[in-house]
Amino acid sequence: MLEPDFADDLARARKGDDDAFARLVAPLRGQLHAHCYRMLGSVHDADDALQDALVRAWLGLPGYQGRGSLRAWLFTVATRTCLDLVAARGRRALPIDLSPAADSAAVDERPRTDVAWLEPYPDVVCEQRETVELAFVAALQHLPGNQRAALLLFEVLGFSAAEIAEIMATTVGSVNSALARARRTLAEKVPPAAQQPTLRRIGDERIRGIVAAYATALEHGDAPALVALLTEDVTWSMPPLPSWYHGLPAVTDFAIRLPLSTCGSWRHLTTFANAQPAIASYRRPGPDGPHEAWSLNVLTLRNDQIAEITSFLDPALFARFGLPVRL
Repeated sequence: MLEPDFADDLARARKGDDDAFARLVAPLRGQLHAHCYRMLGSVHDADDALQDALVRAWLGLPGYQGRGSLRAWLFTVATRTCLDLVAARGRRALPIDLSPAADSAAVDERPRTDVAWLEPYPDVVCEQRETVELAFVAALQHLPGNQRAALLLFEVLGFSAAEIAEIMATTVGSVNSALARARRTLAEKVPPAAQQPTLRRIGDERIRGIVAAYATALEHGDAPALVALLTEDVTWSMPPLPSWYHGLPAVTDFAIRLPLSTCGSWRHLTTFANAQPAIASYRRPGPDGPHEAWSLNVLTLRNDQIAEITSFLDPALFARFGLPVRL
């Protein structure tokens, strides 16, 4: 039986009351957007997909009879919208997906504009923060759309195989087969330790210290201080630049030859992305003027060191994270 307020809003929405429709959708909007991001690997594509899905839901509302939950119906619409976009746009990538690591700094490298790059996601408050971690979302991009959808609907959102079969207009056997293949791929791509247990173990105070030390080392051009923060097998990538670096010697060479010496003056603000600590970097190439938005750096920690730096060189991301474009 429908709750009185829900039933009233549903009846009003079917008659064209967009405020009533907004009230119906509001409790699920954040979950729907995060689902679209996991499917598409892009906050901008997630915006587009959610908007398109809600338009489809609004137009299709007369066909919703209330026999199933509104949640299941909205996720059906959102998933099918995302599958259309996956088929049209392909998958998102990181530099590590495209080529072997570089041994030394690639100077004067040009961005690759022919690649759809993975994007970071603003910090979210949810129970399953592991499911928006950068490594998990990057691994999802290696799955075909049907496997990606089945895995997320089952493992993250808790739908049954029968419900997923209905959502994806297929059979339970096909869903179970897609789930098995998706799990095998993710077992190869996702690190064994998620960031959330690591971050809880390190503790907020120590995390703040690591982030502050990283920012200070860059601002002071202090290579030994930066290196002391990094694991021996650290990686550093900077989409849309195609080169990436693995291991302390290569990362140190890159850091000394570029960000620590030739990029000008740095300033930083701390933030969170993909439920991980992140730093917004602002660069001033010359001696005067403001520091302009340059990169959003997502840090992956192991023990109390930095194991991975993913620097998204896209100033357009700053507004989405509520960050100023200059300091």
